Amino acid sequence: MPDPFPPPPRVLRVAVPTPLRRLFDYRPGREAPPGGWRAGLRVRVPFGRRQVVGVVMECGERSDFPLEQLKAVEAWLDAEPLPEDWLWLCRFTARYYQHSLGDTLHQAMPVLLRQGRPLAGRMRERWQALPPPGEDDARLRRAPRQAELLAMLRQHPHGLPTQAIVAQGFSREQLLALVAKGQVARHETPLTAAEPATAGLLAEPALPLNREQAQALAAIHERLDAFHPCLLHGVTGSGKTEVYLQLIEAVVARGRQALLLVPEIGLTPQTLARFRSRFRVPVVALHSGLTDNERLDAWEAVASGRAPIVIGTRSAIFTPLARPGAIIVDEEHDGSFKQQEGLRYHARDLAVARAKHHAIPLVLGSATPSLESLYHAERGNYRHLRLTQRASRHAPARLELIDLRGRPRQGGLIPPAIEAIRETLAAGHQVLVFINRRGFAPTLACHACGWLADCDHCDARMTLHRQPAVLACHHCDKHRPVPDACPECGSADLRPLGSGTERTEETLAALFPKLPVHRIDRDSTRRRDAFEQVLGEIRRGAPCLLVGTQMLAKGHHLPHVTLVVVVNADAGLYASDFRALEHSAQLLVQVAGRAGRASHPGRVLVQTLHTDDPHLRLLAGRGYDALAEQLLAERRAAALPPFRFLALLRLESPREETATALGREAAAMLRQWNAGHAPDVSCLGPVPAPMERRQNRYHVQLMLSAGRRSQLHAACARLTAWLEACPEARRVRWSLDVDPQTLS
Repeated sequence: MPDPFPPPPRVLRVAVPTPLRRLFDYRPGREAPPGGWRAGLRVRVPFGRRQVVGVVMECGERSDFPLEQLKAVEAWLDAEPLPEDWLWLCRFTARYYQHSLGDTLHQAMPVLLRQGRPLAGRMRERWQALPPPGEDDARLRRAPRQAELLAMLRQHPHGLPTQAIVAQGFSREQLLALVAKGQVARHETPLTAAEPATAGLLAEPALPLNREQAQALAAIHERLDAFHPCLLHGVTGSGKTEVYLQLIEAVVARGRQALLLVPEIGLTPQTLARFRSRFRVPVVALHSGLTDNERLDAWEAVASGRAPIVIGTRSAIFTPLARPGAIIVDEEHDGSFKQQEGLRYHARDLAVARAKHHAIPLVLGSATPSLESLYHAERGNYRHLRLTQRASRHAPARLELIDLRGRPRQGGLIPPAIEAIRETLAAGHQVLVFINRRGFAPTLACHACGWLADCDHCDARMTLHRQPAVLACHHCDKHRPVPDACPECGSADLRPLGSGTERTEETLAALFPKLPVHRIDRDSTRRRDAFEQVLGEIRRGAPCLLVGTQMLAKGHHLPHVTLVVVVNADAGLYASDFRALEHSAQLLVQVAGRAGRASHPGRVLVQTLHTDDPHLRLLAGRGYDALAEQLLAERRAAALPPFRFLALLRLESPREETATALGREAAAMLRQWNAGHAPDVSCLGPVPAPMERRQNRYHVQLMLSAGRRSQLHAACARLTAWLEACPEARRVRWSLDVDPQTLS
């Protein structure tokens, strides 16, 4: 029989928040946790000259160092290990993305847990009337308000929280008086907890499904107890969210939990509102807009199993689930699911790995699926479910290409577009003008000598803003005042070039002075709840103009918008990145999907200098699916993802030659190593990044490409080990991006 009281381990291997890809050995502290030392416990340990919070990953008897030289653990922070499914996910993420395990664990847990706070949500008071005694308490006859309070509590047998009682005009002193008289009991319950159910799971009935929705839901239901990846490919407005809701209803009814990922924080409030109005169980949110306490409350509620429905943005993929039942990724194509700094994970891809680990269904929803997901559906790895009918019964609006060449512009708009806007507003409808560029103008220029407002720190132009008047670099966040005269020749003839959201807003306000113009971009929605307030005004239905960036293109239901005008469709079509055309086409189709979602058909005008571009004509004539099919054929011919796997080594240094020299050494080492160990891996570069100088640092890239993922990861592991041991690499900031979504 195993020893029920095994001796304590002599060595604890701890993951600490550091870029180093290794565990650190410590001696157990004087006091052991109640259940003994186990993997998954958080500990406070000395690390250099500071104390940090780490996680015990292994318990052992041996170390590569003399035991007496090991530092001791200062304190243990948890009586029970962190959730096992969360630890598995962090190990997988660190291994797949070639990242430090300690830093992965650190990034994946809420801020308060990183600081050493207990894994416990905040509590709230709840007051409950006790069974009445045989006769009335005579003392209550002299306290009529207490008697009224007691009568109210008896109408709620499960009790009420303090906040609800105070809202009725009663005080805490009256509650304590009733406790002293033995009439009321005080309890503490978690802040995120379900109210005692008085009816079924649903607070409002589910909507009827059309034939395609019902077939899609039935297909997902076929295997609720197995890994079952499905691509829910539905046109905008086809009712994908209702399919999600009814799938989650089935999952929660089985006592399981569901995780829904959305791409943007702006989508979270409207999604939360819809789910909370449908279900009587707790629906928690996890996104960057929460306070640290709110995030820990939600994290703990899900980890404990009290909250069966979780809705969150990218980082919510790291939420531990006590009883995982399904994972849904809405707008799965969206680039927001890829973390571009530090731990460069892709939440959609981690959702696939996690669903497979838990053997639960996975639903990837989109009107414009990524080429990777379409490729997996084509090969049979994902079940391809299609929704082709919109709830409004109108067909999706087609893109109408309008030639910009040789036509005068006002705020980026040409006369045919302005006339279409005028007609739509006169009919009592709303118009969305889409321009994916913040500020008043892309840059400022001197009409006399040609000077352009360049950023001193980046290879980029500074954007002109009017509110407030400033030149700003959107790459390094450098700001400087707008000059009164040209710094080169002294001319006062400085003119804005191009249009941004501010300039288009100003033009429309002048053209239609009697109608409100709402600008929605990152600058105008910085204040908390500003975005939701503007959307609330828009949904009232009065004629108005919306000027917005891609914040408005994703998932928002704007039932009164019948015309969309895309100011400049060319900005993203001809970028150097091989994914630029895919991403631009997705954005155009998504923004077009905001038109005609209710009782009136929609129209989409796309202004372009390249009406004869074959890709753009294919998108406008036959839709996204036809373009995606052609792009997949082109990717296959060019040996690009999804037909090969990529990793990108980024090097940056204040000195260009330093980054380039290290890139050459790394490439030479890797080519030699690949020849004997991973012959399928090719190494391209080093080459300057598309924007070579950014934030006064020079950026150089090295690309690894392979037909087999296993060989790519072997080469990446060799590369990171070599860089960590290379003295020259300590003078260069470097990062490895596995499955990069952009080459910039």
